[in-house]
Amino acid sequence: MEKYNKFWLGLVPGLIIPALFMWAYLAKFFPGDGSIIDIVRYLFPSELMGKIFLLASMPNLAIVFVFYKNDSFKIAAGFMTAAMPYFITSIFLL
Repeated sequence: MEKYNKFWLGLVPGLIIPALFMWAYLAKFFPGDGSIIDIVRYLFPSELMGKIFLLASMPNLAIVFVFYKNDSFKIAAGFMTAAMPYFITSIFLL
């Protein structure tokens, strides 16, 4: 496992996973027949979009916990660093 303990192995998927989670959440639970782009345009200036950004970063925190418990600190740091843009965006939108 030490061979795969690289920062970028946490950073790249950490940037993609919240976006995929947000897409899946909006596709499943948002009422309406619009596309994801239309839904994001509708929600973007509101507080609800900030909450969705915060919710989308939760899978990253779960993954950070798993890698931290397995002593893969560099991967965990990559996932945590990748979650920061989502946290900062949610703070500004709340």
